[in-house]
Amino acid sequence: MTVEIVLLAMVALFVGLRLYAVLGQRTGHEQQPITPPQPAVKPEAAVPVTDPQPVTEPSSITMDKSTAAALRSLIAADPSFDTARFLDGAQAAYRMILEAFWKGDRDTLAELVGDDVRAAFDEAITERDAAGHRLDNRLIAIERAAIESASVDNRTATVEVRFDAYVAAVTRDAEGEVVAGSLTDAVATHDIWTFRRDLKSDDPNWVLVETDEAGE
Repeated sequence: MTVEIVLLAMVALFVGLRLYAVLGQRTGHEQQPITPPQPAVKPEAAVPVTDPQPVTEPSSITMDKSTAAALRSLIAADPSFDTARFLDGAQAAYRMILEAFWKGDRDTLAELVGDDVRAAFDEAITERDAAGHRLDNRLIAIERAAIESASVDNRTATVEVRFDAYVAAVTRDAEGEVVAGSLTDAVATHDIWTFRRDLKSDDPNWVLVETDEAGE
């Protein structure tokens, strides 16, 4: 009897381990949760498009013939450039930069954006602080990220990326009371961000140098 009990326990353990091995693995078809970047991960000195943080939204690689031709010129100038990898990194940068701006994190912004963008963000943060307001915004989802244009001029590469996303925007006063917006209603946003990189530099990272609103 004791031997039978031991054998049955071993069989149950084996079956349990097999089930865990199957159910515990992702198949690639599960719905991915939307999570912010881990705070313990320190971003690179610029947009880490060559080693991006994980993002849940798929890249959208759709472009017209002129953009495709420009990308071929970029790849000829920089054979290490990978379109899908760049878009994944651009989405990670989009999330990190927005969250840094919303939090008023000037140090992180200084590492990720160019001088003009940093000055504009700094001015907006200063005005917000003077009003005693803080932003409690959430990037709900990046619906689409696509390259709009690309160019190479004197070994300086420039790529424009369109982001279609949903943001829940809330402004709170010094007491934490909501003065504008709602976390229950996500607003569609459409932006074009311009990233730039000096191909003569050993630094593989890109810097955000311009932001514009895009049409719907």
